[in-house]
Amino acid sequence: MLSQCLRSKGRLLLGRTYTNAATAAKLQELALEEKCILVDENDRYTGSASKRDCHRVDPEGNIRLHRAFSVFLFNRAGDMLLQRRAPQKITFPDCYTNACCSHPLYDITGEREELNALGIRRAAQRRLNYELGIPMAQARPENFNYITRIHYADRGDGTWGEHEIDYILFLQKDVDLKPNDSEVSEVRYVPRKGLNDTMAHLDAPLTPWFRLILQHRLPLWWDNLHRLKSFENHKDIERF
Repeated sequence: MLSQCLRSKGRLLLGRTYTNAATAAKLQELALEEKCILVDENDRYTGSASKRDCHRVDPEGNIRLHRAFSVFLFNRAGDMLLQRRAPQKITFPDCYTNACCSHPLYDITGEREELNALGIRRAAQRRLNYELGIPMAQARPENFNYITRIHYADRGDGTWGEHEIDYILFLQKDVDLKPNDSEVSEVRYVPRKGLNDTMAHLDAPLTPWFRLILQHRLPLWWDNLHRLKSFENHKDIERF
């Protein structure tokens, strides 16, 4: 069992191990039965489907479009939290990504609330607690900056992929971390000036959504953490 470990900025942060590999894999299988929110290309609700059905690549290469979110978490010093997904993850296992990436769930009524992306914010609070052990009081819905939405698709390994309207949320706050090792194998804080060097020396690939955001928007947003409201775009859906 790994001991709790916290090192200096830019270094590895390890959470305590809670589950063995078989149990972690079982938890991932169970999560496939959760229901995601299906939408059209304009983010209008069209129904619900299991996470399994939303991430399966069909014989024609199609994946059902659904809502998701990506949280970018920064500490008060402005360093960004980077996580490495657990090897048991169904989609994009063992890849590096932003702090938290998941879905609002259809079966949680409050996560279907669309006004001001409140349902998305509630889902983000829930998942930060589940994946990273961040106490609910440290990541309240009102603490998130909702920046924009991004529509992207990636066929992954040809069996499991992604097709999402991805809500981009920023949170700048010092938080307590206790990563769930069935979801996350590694976390670290990356300083802005060390971004390019860190990305160049990672020993695993990036998730497709993180790669796109990193390429097209992240440096600009990161340089403007103090005035993110001026970059909010809640009207349009960005497509790269």
